[in-house]
Amino acid sequence: MSAVAQATAGDAYSIASRLEAGLKGAPRGLLIDGKSVQAVSGKTFATLNPATGKEICQVAEGGAADVDLAVQAARRALTNPAWCNMSAVDRSLVLNRLADLIERDAQELAVLECIDNGKPATLTKVVEIEGSIKTFRYFAGWPTKFGGETLPVSPRSGAKILNYTVREPVGVCGLIVPWNYPMSMAAWKVAPALAAGCTVVLKPAEQTPLTALRLAELALEAGIPAGVFNVITGFGEAGAALVDHPGVDKVAFTGSTEVGKAIVRGSTGNLKKVSLELGGKSPQIVLPDADLDAAAASIAAGIFFNQGQTCTAGSRLYAHASIHDDLLGRIADHAAKLTIGNGLDPSVNFGPLVSEEQWDRVSSYVEIGQREGAELVCGGARPNGLGDGFFFQPTILANAGRDMRIVREEIFGPVLSALSWSDPEDLVAQANDSDFGLSAGIWTNDLKQAHRLAGAVKAGTVWVNCFNLVDNATPFGGFKQSGWGREHGRQAMELYSEVKSIWVNLS
Repeated sequence: MSAVAQATAGDAYSIASRLEAGLKGAPRGLLIDGKSVQAVSGKTFATLNPATGKEICQVAEGGAADVDLAVQAARRALTNPAWCNMSAVDRSLVLNRLADLIERDAQELAVLECIDNGKPATLTKVVEIEGSIKTFRYFAGWPTKFGGETLPVSPRSGAKILNYTVREPVGVCGLIVPWNYPMSMAAWKVAPALAAGCTVVLKPAEQTPLTALRLAELALEAGIPAGVFNVITGFGEAGAALVDHPGVDKVAFTGSTEVGKAIVRGSTGNLKKVSLELGGKSPQIVLPDADLDAAAASIAAGIFFNQGQTCTAGSRLYAHASIHDDLLGRIADHAAKLTIGNGLDPSVNFGPLVSEEQWDRVSSYVEIGQREGAELVCGGARPNGLGDGFFFQPTILANAGRDMRIVREEIFGPVLSALSWSDPEDLVAQANDSDFGLSAGIWTNDLKQAHRLAGAVKAGTVWVNCFNLVDNATPFGGFKQSGWGREHGRQAMELYSEVKSIWVNLS
């Protein structure tokens, strides 16, 4: 390790030590109406460091009673003149101030996310922290630009009518986010909700509660009024209570398809608006003319980044029979070069899975795949010498069949299932033979084929000769059981607003 890398590693470890020391003692509370409070039940739970398996701290375990208090606070804040009468310019300013504070605390937030989630701190700073800064800055631009329009109506009897629309906040939003990208997923939902003038109750995953609480504290420091941004930490009971609560007007959820279906069922009590970003089983399609070096590097990144714990992970490889073995060997070479370890070390680019439960899930799928006839090319086990952390080797399974569970079900881990193809028409059928439709990758130098396949594949995002690129300006979401609605861009603002039509008789 270079002297610079050693110094950076020392900084990360020292920051982690200081943060963990500060988190000991009293459990981290819920954030309701601008105050840190313990759960009504008094219950707490431990959040663990995935790299060591050890407890970081205790966190308040919120339940239905706490959700009710948070929703009440959010409803009061919805009509608080300090928020509802805040000008569009001032709302932009306060969101930019929040981005400034995230930027100020970027290093600490990156380390905090690293010890709670396992993602390497160097990647966390770029993906989670800098990504969140960009998200808040992007949506800070929308309050001054998101409005209604005047419409040319043709009323009966020739009356002279002025008709115009206005955009109003949808109300109190229950935001439920996953553990794989804790802070950036929170930003994806909180930023457009606040930009639209809503108030929120954020429910982070129980595995990764710490940056959500810190984000809400920074929002208060930025000048967002108390009660506008509340956080309930806890388990499924808290999430279900938020979905069921009659005081919640909209639920936005990122997570598994099965939980998404439960949210739809639970939201029917008051017909809440619902947006869902759910599972994926994304195909990576490689044509025989593709640049194999570029394809192999990007395909490896597409499945092994964040230890495969990504909804868009390119987990199904469809390589033409003529280049299948060559490509697979190149991808395996990239897997072998990954440095596995504690994410506080800047030389590490492959951290642990988030929990023991997730480790067991991934391991079981590798065993299932081999029982069904797939061949283990590399990985498939816990690496040696890394203690009690939840580490799992990058894994490739070859000779997969289209009906195998490893091809049809979301594993949510660093496991690539490889298939070969020779018939172009059957290729499209195989790529679309999935309950999911979140994303897809296509690798070819034939522009005509690229456009043809991009149009034929049923997915919300299609990347050609690249993979896993996202931007706040362009919509993100899925077809089929990968979800409802879109994150980012104007489409996200529309999810957090209602349109009102106003008719004025000028006759």
